[in-house]
Amino acid sequence: MASKGRVAKTATEGVKILWEGRFFRTWQKFGAVEEALAKRENHFPRAVLAKALERASYLTRRGKKGSYEYIQRYPHVLESDGPAPRKGGEK
Repeated sequence: MASKGRVAKTATEGVKILWEGRFFRTWQKFGAVEEALAKRENHFPRAVLAKALERASYLTRRGKKGSYEYIQRYPHVLESDGPAPRKGGEK
């Protein structure tokens, strides 16, 4: 995981670090997200974490209140990968 050295000071940062680490490649339940953050020694209030997950534009959720699951809408791309090549030799 490329982001092991980063410290998440907010639930929003914690969720983003998990996404960057490819945690959300498959559907993840709220409890699994809490557990993954706990392994990073992050312990955010449940309501704060729920709101961070809800607001994450790079995630989508399914389920009903109290039993949501989350998955990435698109994968995180490292900046070092550079921009996508342009078609037709445009500059």
